[in-house]
Amino acid sequence: MSDKKKEPVDEDDLDLFRQSVADARPLKPQNRVQHDTPRAKPSTPPKQRLKNAVQTGQDNLSDEYQVEEVDIGDELLFSRPGLQHNVIKKLRRGQFDCSAALDLHGMVVSEARQALIEFISESRSHNARYVRIVHGKGHGSSSKLPVLKNCVNNWLRQIDDVLAYCSAQPRDGGTGAVYLLLKRDSRG
Repeated sequence: MSDKKKEPVDEDDLDLFRQSVADARPLKPQNRVQHDTPRAKPSTPPKQRLKNAVQTGQDNLSDEYQVEEVDIGDELLFSRPGLQHNVIKKLRRGQFDCSAALDLHGMVVSEARQALIEFISESRSHNARYVRIVHGKGHGSSSKLPVLKNCVNNWLRQIDDVLAYCSAQPRDGGTGAVYLLLKRDSRG
C-alpha cells in the first residue's frame, strides 16, 4: 500500500465531471461478446483449404471413438462447454434459418463420412453457421439400430468446428435429422 494520502476532489472538478456525463445513458446488457480483431488474409487458396480440411477430417474421424448407441426414436443433443443455454434452446426449437442441408440417405458409412466432412468444411467457408444434416431414422437397418444416425452422433462430437447439434423439429426430419451450430470461419 502507498503511504500517499488522497487529495480531496475539488468541487469545481466534480461539477464539471457531472456536466460532461449528464447525457450519458447506460448500455443495454449484451448477451454475447464481440471481438474486434482484424481478419488476416488466408495464406492458402479457398479450394486448397477445403481439400486440406477434408483430408484432415477424414484422417481424424475415428469410428473407435464411441458414444452410447442411440435407437431409432432417440433424440440427439450435444453442445460444447460454455455455449449459452438460450442458443441451445433456439437450436432445439428450430428457430435459426438453416442456410444449407445435407441428405445422407442411401449412402454407405464411408461415403457418408466423406460427404459430412466436405459439407461442414464448405459450410464454414461460406460462413454458414446453422445447417441441417438428414441421417435418416434407420428403419431399413438390418441391425435394428440406425447405423448412420449413430455414426453422425459419433463423428460430430469429434469435429471441433461443431459447437452444438440436436435432433430436428418434426417438420425438418425429427429424429432422422440434426440441426448444427458451426463455429464462425475466422480464416477470412
